[in-house]
Amino acid sequence: MTKVRQAAGEDLVGARLVRPTAGTVPDGPGVYHFKDAHGRIIYVGKAKSLKSRLSSYFGHLALLAPRTAQMMSAARAVDWISVDTEVEALLLEYSLIQRHQPRFNIRYRDDKSYPFLALTLIDEWPRAMVVRGKKKQGNRYFGPFGHAYAIRETLDLLLRTFPIRTCSDNKFNRHARLGRPCLLFHIEKCAGPCVGEVVAEDYSKMTADLIRFLEGDTDEMVTRLQREMETAAADLNFELAARWRDRLSSVEKAVEKQQMVDERREDFDIIGTCGDELEVAVQVFFVRKGKVLGRRGFIIDKAEDLNDSQLMSRVLEMMYHEENPLGSPKRVYVPELPENLDLYTSWLSDQRGSQVAILVAQRGHKRTLAATVQRNAEDSFTRHRLKRASDHNSRARALNDLAEYLNLSEAPLRIECYDMSHISGQDYVGSMVVMEDGLPRKKHYRHFRLRNVEGNNDFAAMEEVLTRRLENYLAEMNSEKSTSERESFAYPPGLLLVDGGKGQLGVAAKVVANLGLDIPVAALAKEFEEVFILGRRAPVSIPRGSEALYLLQRIRDESHRFAVSYHRKLRGKRMTKSALDDIAGLGPVRKQRLIKELGGVRAVQAASLEDLEQVLPRQVAVAVHEKFSG
Repeated sequence: MTKVRQAAGEDLVGARLVRPTAGTVPDGPGVYHFKDAHGRIIYVGKAKSLKSRLSSYFGHLALLAPRTAQMMSAARAVDWISVDTEVEALLLEYSLIQRHQPRFNIRYRDDKSYPFLALTLIDEWPRAMVVRGKKKQGNRYFGPFGHAYAIRETLDLLLRTFPIRTCSDNKFNRHARLGRPCLLFHIEKCAGPCVGEVVAEDYSKMTADLIRFLEGDTDEMVTRLQREMETAAADLNFELAARWRDRLSSVEKAVEKQQMVDERREDFDIIGTCGDELEVAVQVFFVRKGKVLGRRGFIIDKAEDLNDSQLMSRVLEMMYHEENPLGSPKRVYVPELPENLDLYTSWLSDQRGSQVAILVAQRGHKRTLAATVQRNAEDSFTRHRLKRASDHNSRARALNDLAEYLNLSEAPLRIECYDMSHISGQDYVGSMVVMEDGLPRKKHYRHFRLRNVEGNNDFAAMEEVLTRRLENYLAEMNSEKSTSERESFAYPPGLLLVDGGKGQLGVAAKVVANLGLDIPVAALAKEFEEVFILGRRAPVSIPRGSEALYLLQRIRDESHRFAVSYHRKLRGKRMTKSALDDIAGLGPVRKQRLIKELGGVRAVQAASLEDLEQVLPRQVAVAVHEKFSG
C-alpha cells in the first residue's frame, strides 16, 4: 500500500487547491480524500483508477454537481492511498469515513436503538438477555426486533423448553454461594447451573438447540417434543407427558410469532428505500428459513451527490461492514442494483465463504415482501420528514438569528460552551460541550480536572480550562501530526460560550486575546437568562421563546449536566476509595473484586464474615469485617 500526498502544506488557510502534477497520480485502485483549510478531511472516495477519478474533479466548477462544487470550493489539499484491489479500496474507504466523519460524505443514523436477543457464549454458563448498542465479539445476537417486549415474550415462551439462565452475574454468584437456586428454577424456567443441577455438556446442548431454533430451524424441535410427549403417554407417565405438552405449546406459540414469508424457506435479506435529495430512509428485513427473524431501519444523510445505484452501494457498505446479527445470507434483494455489481458481489461472497447473489425481486413472494419493505421505508421517511422539517428549520433559524443578535460575521456552525463544578473547592472540574450545526457533537465533548486552582475561584478555574483548550488548539495546528492524528481540539469554535455573567466573559476574552486568537465570545447568565458580549454594558436583547435563546440555553444546560456528572463521578470514586482504604491486605485488585462480587461498598460494609471469606483470604476478610463491625 502506497500513500502519496499533494498540496499538504503546514498552513492551508488561504491556499487554493492545486491540481496534482501530471504523472504523479497512479492509474490504479485506491482511496483519495480532500482536506479543508484547517486540515480536516471533508470528503473520502474510492476509485478503480485514481488518475481518472481525480481528474474528473478539476474541471470548471459550473459543470460539477452542486454538492461536489461546494466541496471543491472548500478543499485546499488532496491526498490519496494506492491499494492492490478494488475490494481493499472499498474496505479502506469505509474505515476512513467512519474514523473522520467527513462533512461531504453521506452519514448513517439509526432511526432508533433496536433491541437484540443476546446469548453470552463467552460466559462459562451462557445467559439469554435483551441488549442494545455495541455488541461483544463471541456472543450470538438475534434480531433486531421492533420492541423489547417482543423479545421478552418470545424468550418467556422458550425458557420452559430451553431453560438457560437469564440472571445477572451478581445474582448467579450469590445463589452459587448460598447453595440455593432462585424462583426460576422452581418454575422450570432455569436449569439451575448455579447450584450444579445441570452438567456443562447438557447445558451446552440446550444452548445449541436454542440457537438452532432462533435461527429458524423450528420443525425439528416441534417434532422432537411431539415424539417425547407421545412416548411418555404410551408409557402411561401422564405427568411427564403433560410437561412435554406444555413445552410443545410454548414452542408452537413462539413459532407463530415468526412471520412465514417464503415457502421455500430460504435465507435472504431484503432492502427497501425511500427519500428525497437530502435524506433517505432504509428498511431491512432479515429472513431466515423463510421467516422474518428481525428488521432494522436507518436514515442516510445524502451529503454527496448520488444516483440510485451509488446510493445502494452505500447502503450495502453500511449493512455488511458491520456484523450482520443473523450471518451473511445467500441472497440480498435490493430495489436497485448497486454501482459496480461485481465488486459488491465478490466482497459479500468473500465474507460468507460461498457465493452471494445481489438481485432485484421480480415476482412471487419476494416481490410481495419487497413491496411490504418498501411501504415500511415510505412510512419511516414520512415520519422522519415531518420531524426533520421542524428540526432543520428551527436549527437554521436559531443559528442565523444568533449571528444577527451577537453581531457575528457568519452563523456559528461550531459552538463550544464551558462550565465549572465543585463543592467547596473539592473535586474541581470543568466541561467543554460542542454543538455543530445546532446538534450535539458528543465525540468532541471534553472533561477538565483542574490542576492549579485553590479554593472556590470560578474565574481562575475558567481561565485554566480555556487556556488549556485553546493552547491545545494552537499546538495541534502547529504540530507535524497528520490530519488523521489530530484531535478535536484542532478545530476552532465559531462561538465560545461561557456559563456566567460579565466576570466570566471578561476571563474568556482575556484568554482569547492573550493567545492572539480571533474567536467571538459570549456569556449566558443563569439568573435572568441574560446574554453578554464584548463592547456592550447591557445584555443583548434576545426575545424570550426565540429559537436562538433556546439553543444557547440547551448547550448551557448540557455543559452544566456534563460538568456535574463528572464531578459526581470523581467524588463518588474518592468516597469509595476512602471507605475501603487502609485495610491490611486489601489492594486495588482485591478491592475491585470484592465490590463486584458483593454488589457495592454498602454491601461490603453489611456483609458477614462468612460472605467475605467467600471472596477474600481469611486474614483479609477478618480485617475488613472488623473495620465495619467495630
